[in-house]
Amino acid sequence: MTRVPPTPQEQAVRRTNWVLIAVSVVFLALAAAMLANVWGHPPPQQDIPLVDPAFLDQTASRQSYADLVRAKEDLSDFKCYTCHEKGEPPPLRFDDQHNIIVPEEHANIETQHGSHNRNNLCFNCHNENNLLSLSTREKHELSFADSSRLCGSCHGPTFRDWEAGVHGRKNGYWDKSRGESRRLDCVNCHNPHAPRIPARPPAPGPHPLRTPEPSGRAASAPTH
Repeated sequence: MTRVPPTPQEQAVRRTNWVLIAVSVVFLALAAAMLANVWGHPPPQQDIPLVDPAFLDQTASRQSYADLVRAKEDLSDFKCYTCHEKGEPPPLRFDDQHNIIVPEEHANIETQHGSHNRNNLCFNCHNENNLLSLSTREKHELSFADSSRLCGSCHGPTFRDWEAGVHGRKNGYWDKSRGESRRLDCVNCHNPHAPRIPARPPAPGPHPLRTPEPSGRAASAPTH
């Protein structure tokens, strides 16, 4: 009896079956190796610390006079004539180095506005004839709520940047159709008596998501 050779289609089916059998054997062998824990367990995944919520806080570091008014806070600190006499500018006293001597009643004020004490004088900003207002270098009277214009009378370029939205910060929405936005005042970030903003620690860098090597060095990144 003559044996009929398989057709090309039958040969293809046989090759496919053998390939499937081989793949199945390989997968079964891998499964058995994993169950037998041949390679050991991977090290536990490190917990990624959360970023300090302070880095995401939108609250300004300081409250302006306008903020206090809106929040209906106590404004007794701005009622200067509770202690001072009206019509009589408060006398200023200086030490031998011509540094202003801050009275005990204002011991919380630290005068460090300007380098080399060039702005070491209360009446450069406060109106000596009306302590309930401020006075620009051009002697324009301003309210405490309009203090940013007082800053702009000396810091013109920075004030123009602030008006344009380049300097400072806005809270709210850039898209006015979604809600209102409010430009923060200078005093929301700067203490007017000591304007230099204190340094703050930087936010943590991105986590590498890799388990460090036993030596303490991070595992090298794969090359491409």
